[in-house]
Amino acid sequence: MRARRDANRDRLKKGLKGKNKPAPREFASQGSYAMKTMVQHPGKDYDIDDGVYFDKEALVGDRGAELTALQVRQMVRDALDDGSFANPPEVRTNCVRVYYKAGYWVDVPVYRRVAAKDFWGNVAYYHELASGDWKRSDARDVTAWFETENTRQSPDTGNGRQMRRVIRQIKKYARSRESWSSQILSGFGITKLASECFRGNAAREDRALYDTMKGIRDRLNLSLVVAHPVTPDGTITKGTDDARARFLRNRLTEAVDNLAPLFDADCTRAKALKCWDKVFATTFFSDRAGTNSQARAGLLKVASVAPSAGAFSFPNVPRVDYKPRGFG
Repeated sequence: MRARRDANRDRLKKGLKGKNKPAPREFASQGSYAMKTMVQHPGKDYDIDDGVYFDKEALVGDRGAELTALQVRQMVRDALDDGSFANPPEVRTNCVRVYYKAGYWVDVPVYRRVAAKDFWGNVAYYHELASGDWKRSDARDVTAWFETENTRQSPDTGNGRQMRRVIRQIKKYARSRESWSSQILSGFGITKLASECFRGNAAREDRALYDTMKGIRDRLNLSLVVAHPVTPDGTITKGTDDARARFLRNRLTEAVDNLAPLFDADCTRAKALKCWDKVFATTFFSDRAGTNSQARAGLLKVASVAPSAGAFSFPNVPRVDYKPRGFG
């Protein structure tokens, strides 16, 4: 995905130059890729967001009129479409989407930098997204918000910090069934809810995961509205009875119910592994029941939430990443 991102940047700069269009002032990766909460999907149904930024003054037509948000998205689409794609880039409401045969895609949101003077004549800058119209927005603010929350709330400092890891795990659960993908809340919505309901545990990663999942479920029982983290009065969900938030709440209720045996006094290791297998619709945990070396070889150790002797936990050990990853 990083290689595709970089190739798109080169393709866009070349295409704009070839069509005598304004050059970008900068690019910035956004979303789960930038926050390092991306989860790799077996069907390659995932994407990265890579914003392109222009100066507002440069976005004018041949007669000097300011380009509309749609015209700028069309300009970027035309520059990216060099004839090499089986499915040509597509203008979407909030971005230009570049499709790949493997199944993933790259979304390119388009921004303009706007200069504004304060009362004393000092110049400050803000950014507007080319959406249905130009609207004040910059996804980099979301990344900054997340990094602040991850640092503030996580009980550790290694391996990306615990809140980030728990969010990856919950996003993995949300994508564990193919039939859920079109019904469940977005990864961004899950990230915001996890930041509200995170229950860190320096000693037990499995406990942090369970408690956070239950916390999100309880939070959604109170309200299905999820506020945007940086846009005042903005929401990630739609209305007070958002179907995707409700679907996530119901699935988390199932997960909490399936993990109930972990609290039994007679919970065995084998039973604990089967509980986690059931939640994630996998045999990942039970397959690693044989030896400790097998368990350490996986990204996650098998886990029991029960605080009994010999209980297992998710590992909390440093791992050097050369790219964002989830469970893949």
